Order: sequence, then C-alpha cells, then structure tokens
Amino acid sequence: MIRYIKNIIPVAAIAFAVAGLSSCTGDLDVTPIDPSSTMTPSEPELYTKCYATMALAGNYGGDGDCDIDRLDGGTTGFVRQIWNSNELTTDEAICAWGDPGIPEFNYNSWGSSHPMLEGFYNRLYASIAYCNHYLDVCADVDATRQAEIHFLRALYYYYLMDCFGNVPFATELMSTSPSQIKRADLFAWIEGELKDCVGLMQAPTARTSKDVGYGRADQDAANLLLARMYLNAEVYTGTARWADAKEYAEKVINGPHKLWTNGTNGWSAYQMLFMGDNGESGASVEAVLPLLGDGLLTTSYGTSMFLMSSAWKDDMDVNGDFGMVGKFWAGNRARRQLVEKFFPNGDAPNVNINDMTVAAGDDRALFHGVDRTLSASTPSEFASGFSVGKFRNTYSTGATPRSTNFPDADFFLMRSAEAYLIAAEADARINGGTTTSTGTGYINQLRQRAHTTTVNSYSLQQILDERSRELYFEGFRRTDLIRYGLFGGQNSGQYVWEWKGGSEFGASLPAYRNLFAIPSSDMTANPNLEQNEGY
Repeated sequence: MIRYIKNIIPVAAIAFAVAGLSSCTGDLDVTPIDPSSTMTPSEPELYTKCYATMALAGNYGGDGDCDIDRLDGGTTGFVRQIWNSNELTTDEAICAWGDPGIPEFNYNSWGSSHPMLEGFYNRLYASIAYCNHYLDVCADVDATRQAEIHFLRALYYYYLMDCFGNVPFATELMSTSPSQIKRADLFAWIEGELKDCVGLMQAPTARTSKDVGYGRADQDAANLLLARMYLNAEVYTGTARWADAKEYAEKVINGPHKLWTNGTNGWSAYQMLFMGDNGESGASVEAVLPLLGDGLLTTSYGTSMFLMSSAWKDDMDVNGDFGMVGKFWAGNRARRQLVEKFFPNGDAPNVNINDMTVAAGDDRALFHGVDRTLSASTPSEFASGFSVGKFRNTYSTGATPRSTNFPDADFFLMRSAEAYLIAAEADARINGGTTTSTGTGYINQLRQRAHTTTVNSYSLQQILDERSRELYFEGFRRTDLIRYGLFGGQNSGQYVWEWKGGSEFGASLPAYRNLFAIPSSDMTANPNLEQNEGY
C-alpha cells in the first residue's frame, strides 16, 4: 500500500470505475469478478486520488504502473511536464537529453504528436475524470472536501486553458465525446468555480507536515489561483484585470502563509524552501499548496526527484550533502540568460553554489559553475551551461533522509512569494508601468529575504526579471514571457535567448507558438475538436 497525504488518509490500491473524457485517458474501467455484485466507491480513497494524481504516476509508487494507458510515469508526470513545457521552452532551462520530445522543447519546434505534451494533456484529463467521478458519487459526504475537489478540477482546467487554449470540456463523466470550449469561456467557468468553492474550503492556516490538513488546498489556494488568472486575463480573454489580480494576491499576502525568512545551520531561508525537510523545518509557512514527498511512501520519478536529479551531476555534491545516493541524471541546466539575471554583466564566476551566491550578492543564485561554460552552446552536453542546485534532498537540520533512493522534499506547487510578485506587477500596471510604494514594498520583502539590494521603485521589466530570480525552475516562465509579449508573436524578436526557435543566438517565434497543439490522438478520437492555429 501507499500513503499520499500525510495525516489525512491512508490509500490502498485504488480501484474504481472512471469513464474517460475521450480515448486519450486510457481504459480505467474495473469490472467486478462477480457481475451481480455492487461496487461501492471508497470516498477517502477517491478523494485522495484527486490529489495524488499531481504527485504520483499511479497507485503503486515510482516503479508501479502508470494511470495513463501506453505511457510511463515520467512522460505523464504532472510536475515534470509542467516543468518541461514551461521551462525548457524558455530562457531559463535547457536539457542535454535526446529523449523524444526534449529537443523539440529546447528549440521550440513541438507539434501535435509531441509525446510529453500528450502525456501532460492526458494526465490533466485523467485528473479531471477523477474529480468528476468524486463529485458524481461522493459529493454529499463532506462539504469541505467537496469544495476542495471543485478547486482541484478548476486547477487542472487552468493548466489546460493556459497551455492548450480551447479544449474539450465536461463536468461529468460522459460516454460521448465532449464539446470544445473557448478559452475565454473556460476562464469565466474557472473563475466562477473558484468563487463558489472558496468559502467552503479550509480556512487558511500555516501548517507543517505534522499538522492535520497539511497538503490539502485551503482558501488561499483558490485566492492565489484567481490572482494568477487575473494577472494573465488579457491573454486568456482579451480584457485586463489588474485590479482584481492585486486584490486577490493581497488576500494571500495578508493571510497566514507568510514568507519564510529564517535560515538555519548555514542554509538560507530561500534554500530551505526546496530541501528534504521543507515540510518540517518551518519553511512550509510559505506553502499555499504543497505536493507531498516521502522517500518511502510517495515515490515518484516525476515530482521532486525529477527537479533534483535531472539538474545535478556528481561533481556538484562536493560535501556529500545532496541527500540521495547515485541519483545524478545530469540533464537540465540554466541557459545563459537566466544566470545573467543575477550577473547582468556576463561575469558569473566558475565557482560552486555557495561561492556563487556570495558573488551574486543574492541567496537565490544557486548555480554551480565549476568546469561549466556560461553559455549552453552545445545543448547535448551537460557541462555546457551552468548547473542549477536549487532543489536537493538535504535536511537543513543535518538529519538523515528517510531513503537514499527517493526524496522526502515536498514540492510547493503554490507558495505565497508568487502573490507578492503578482501584487507588485498589478500595482505597476495600474500605475502606468512603475510600482507605487506598496508594490515596491512587496518586491523588497523578497529581496530582503534573499539578502540583496533594494530600490525605491520597479519597472515592469525589472518585475519580470525579479519573477525569474525568485521563481526560476518552478514552472512559471513561459506564461510570464507570453504575458509580456516576448515569447511568440510580432514582438518576440525583441527578446531572444540562446536556441530560441532553434537558432544558437535566438530567433523570433510565430504567435501560434503561444499555445501548444491539441494532441493528434485526441483530435482523431474526438470529432468535436478544432486544432489550434498553426498546427
């Protein structure tokens, strides 16, 4: 058996009938051995499954079967594919591997048969099917849990809206192909769902892994998702919602999910957000929605382990403090433009992580430059480009992790630092492009936490750069660049990065690249769908 949400509910091997939204979700139907028997769904297990799909590939840990038919856990991993699609496609990350789909991410050349985007799409729809099934058979069990499932379903649709635009839409299990919803209409539906469910969710409380309710979405998760949507509303709907973005971000800022500012034992407060004991050390005060990790009980290759192992090589582990043994995959690292957010003069030194933060004057510059080149001039070589040591399984207390094979670190899918950046950007956009003292104060709190310099106001470009310094490698960058008009479209040539568009020195991208293609497998299965322009 496995357990997903600590202190919430144990999960056995889950078996229940789930009808897919279309053929892409695979065949998850279960037929009783005795046809005369009646299957009764287990509410705790189905409830937990709606969460666990974000952290686990299936029901049996990292080496078990994947929920998604014909695909493995790495290809469909929720966090892994949020990361791949929103980081490898941008100025922050590049990968040395040649797995099908990786070069296409690196060079912005994906199409409708991209295997990892298909896996991500299928994972999201399987997750929506779990939520629809819960709301069909278990909705009356507990009003708070019901509200959380409404939130989770809205969250999964948010990622579909952001990445794929006009998508299949269903709020119940269907035996027929669902219709396609316009992006703006889906925005309105998600907004309504979140506003309807927020008052019934758990009151916001800062928790550690020892507290009941840790890992469950509370009201601030809904508020932060609304703030994130409003920040990008002009992209999704054509109408800006800056004031709403600031209002909902400030609901989070003024709540209990405060910035974690207490470093310990030589680890900075920022580092502690991404370490093996981040659920226990106090850093989880900042976690609005953590996806839980446990090296023995919630094993996965697609969540924190991917974020750690894919970015580390053994030569980075100079003190033996990575926290896992032999798990150095040496794939993902920084593009030059990310490092230059901390070293704008291109003078980043070839030093280890500890010395790099000192040289940058910023605790967030967690790069390893020893025997590395600043530029990723040879994408297939890991040493071409600085390594990123942001995620590690080390315990800040010096304690031993539960396992040396899989990490204990939780992944903070939503953390309150994002709210500070949303409010600051919205403040600047309302104020003609420069922050007022309020927006300035929000960014300065982040910079003070990082022990770096502060200023009296920030421009929109400075805020975009600050978002990169604070949130890099957490799955935000593609959406940010699109909002600023710098990813694809007529202004995309104003900002290029190495290998953008497949050119070593960067090239502009057509506007249609601001959306991914709806997978060809679903286009074939569902006659109601129209493909995104350009694919």
